[in-house]
Amino acid sequence: MSARTSFQGPAMTSTIVPSLPALADPPVRMMDAAAMDYFLIELVSTLRASSAVAVARTKKVEQEMVDAGLLTAPLATGAAQSRPDSMMSNSSKPELKGPIDEEEEAVRLRLESIGVHVGANVAERLCHDRQLFSDTLDAIKFICKDLWSACWDKQVDNLRTNHRGVYVLQDNSFKPIQRISSWEGRADALRKARIYAAMPAGIIKGALQRLGFQAVVVPEITTLPQCTFQVKLPKGT
Repeated sequence: MSARTSFQGPAMTSTIVPSLPALADPPVRMMDAAAMDYFLIELVSTLRASSAVAVARTKKVEQEMVDAGLLTAPLATGAAQSRPDSMMSNSSKPELKGPIDEEEEAVRLRLESIGVHVGANVAERLCHDRQLFSDTLDAIKFICKDLWSACWDKQVDNLRTNHRGVYVLQDNSFKPIQRISSWEGRADALRKARIYAAMPAGIIKGALQRLGFQAVVVPEITTLPQCTFQVKLPKGT
């Protein structure tokens, strides 16, 4: 009987044993990946429409105050209109500094704010039975492993630090931007992807805040679907 067991052991290892750890300690799943994708798509669309209305309302009020003599007309607008396109730099062209940029920034800020709320609550749930993190590196490792697995079903692919409070978290196939593309080309696809990285940046920021660390989180996307988050923590934390 013992000989038979030892003979069958290696064959059983590849089919049964790997599932035992998963059954004993199942991964924490707080977010459904497909539902999160649909939610983020609809959220971006809704906030973009809302921000467009808010910006238009603000512009209307400003114009009414200008017409009533309560405000002076912006000098930059008149100067830009009086100069030919050939004399205008890329940063001063109307199409680059118009209401669209303001709307996108408003959408980004609101997405980040929502992400902060989500990240704080997820971190609190994950750390319910843990001791407080006294070291920033331990907190960052928690973000890279536990938070990433709970939110995006994997761990961070690469973590770098300069040991002065700056950490770089890299995900080579970041789920929120995996399916983003644009028929207008790579530049437009990257622009769209940056909007969808705003809420994840907020999630990281909110999680660190709940752990007691005030951080600045800046997402960077240069090649889809890779996403890098630069996390800056104050010195001495």
